[in-house]
Amino acid sequence: MELAPEPEDGRELYALLHLSPDASGEEVRRAYRQYAQIYHPDKYQDPQMKDVATENFQRICDAYEILSDENKRQIYDIYGMEGLNSGLELGPKLNKPEEIKEQLERLKRQKEEEKFLAHSRPTGSIVANISVPHYLDGDGIMRGMGMSSEVQLPVSKRNTVVVGGNLVVNGKSGTGAATAVLRHQLSSVSSVEFMATAGLRSLVGVQTFRQISPHSTATSGLSLSLRDGSINLSNAWTRQLSENTVGNIQLALGTDSSISVGWQKKDEKNSATGEVKFGTNYFGASAHYTHFFSPKSHGRIAGQVGSTAIDFEIGGGRRISQFSTVRMIYNIGIQGVSWRFELNRAGQKLVVPVLLSTEFNALLVTSAFAIPSTLYFLLQTYFVKPYYLKRENQKTLEKMESLSSQLTEARHAAKKAQKLLEPVSNRKKNRQLEDDGLVITKAMYGNRKRIKERGETNELHDDVASQVLDVTIPLNFLVTDAGQLKLHNGIKKAGIMGFYDPCPGDPKLLLVEYTFRGRKHKAMADDYDALSIPQDIHQI
Repeated sequence: MELAPEPEDGRELYALLHLSPDASGEEVRRAYRQYAQIYHPDKYQDPQMKDVATENFQRICDAYEILSDENKRQIYDIYGMEGLNSGLELGPKLNKPEEIKEQLERLKRQKEEEKFLAHSRPTGSIVANISVPHYLDGDGIMRGMGMSSEVQLPVSKRNTVVVGGNLVVNGKSGTGAATAVLRHQLSSVSSVEFMATAGLRSLVGVQTFRQISPHSTATSGLSLSLRDGSINLSNAWTRQLSENTVGNIQLALGTDSSISVGWQKKDEKNSATGEVKFGTNYFGASAHYTHFFSPKSHGRIAGQVGSTAIDFEIGGGRRISQFSTVRMIYNIGIQGVSWRFELNRAGQKLVVPVLLSTEFNALLVTSAFAIPSTLYFLLQTYFVKPYYLKRENQKTLEKMESLSSQLTEARHAAKKAQKLLEPVSNRKKNRQLEDDGLVITKAMYGNRKRIKERGETNELHDDVASQVLDVTIPLNFLVTDAGQLKLHNGIKKAGIMGFYDPCPGDPKLLLVEYTFRGRKHKAMADDYDALSIPQDIHQI
């Protein structure tokens, strides 16, 4: 059977009761009784101590309730507390781990499918064509407008309905169309689509997709025009040429027959595409290159040349939020000199092309490129960057303050838990001193780098800022009557009673100095590693 992934909580419940993940039911009950005696609220008269005991006693009871229940323990071992809190339930007839895991996987897939079916994925775009020459001639500033929208509606795990439409207005004329597509997933490597479009170009069609090899895919389509009865066939082949490069060939037969060959290449810093196309009424070539300066900004150069178009463009974009990106493109082509502004947000796009001039004047061409570029860099340098830097610094400061507050609360809770352990810890320590047994003289847990650096100079400070916690008391408490201490492998030490995580996200280390039979010893263990003492190799 495949091993289950380790829960993200580091099996805190096992650490809380100081148990191995393989502990038997009797060991779970014995550990619970031991801690219940220490933390039972009735043992404390002081109101403050009673409150601390009550809180920790509840943690012990909750851990025991889960680990003593076979089904709940199986869920926790596979998915951690997230699995228990998600409402996963198992039938009483499931006893074997394989059966329980299979049921958990089924329930998880069911929840993912319900979540998938509950959401549609709408996309859309608005294009507003603005013309300065038309405005100067008194014909109005708007040259045309176009809108399109599409919504994907999953109706089952294998079927998706796509409904969309578009409307284009150019001057005093306009066109529009509505489209409906039913996509059916035949298998993991193939699918089929049935499509119908109503409008100026009404047609019906079918298209199939298939993965023909690990690196190749093929698409075939057939469409029938309801206006003139013409039939169009299309075929496309795509192949992975290398890790970052894809090549494709497209062939169309019908009223507008054509063949095109293209390639795409993309990695973390660069993206490039190129295409050459020949048709019955058209030939041309196009290419674009995008360079990503950072995860938030990129630059773009593109161009196309052919029988109906000659264009060159240069520009760039920037991500302004988690879901939003803005882009500005400078374009020189047959129609003239223009700017194009784009705003992309969560599948929605706003495009505003601005035609500046239909004439190719050297001064205008240079100014149209230089002026906005200069303004952009001035704004970026003196306004945008300082603003975002200030905002990021403020967010970082707030996050650090929040984390510091949480760490302070966690440290106080750990110290209070240690105070409850201290009487028993001291009794065990004194008994070991009398027998010349195992006595923990110093134990520090926290930031790995700081413990190693300060351990060499023997200067370890126990405070929030140092990211180190003194855990001498809880470790003396865990020493058995036989004079041994064992911390289990694969269990995060921050979950042990009297511990906490002083540096979330950073590597942690446990440093233990102890005496055994009058000799000094020193041991270290990483956060998830086992530790067993005393051992001769630890002797200083």
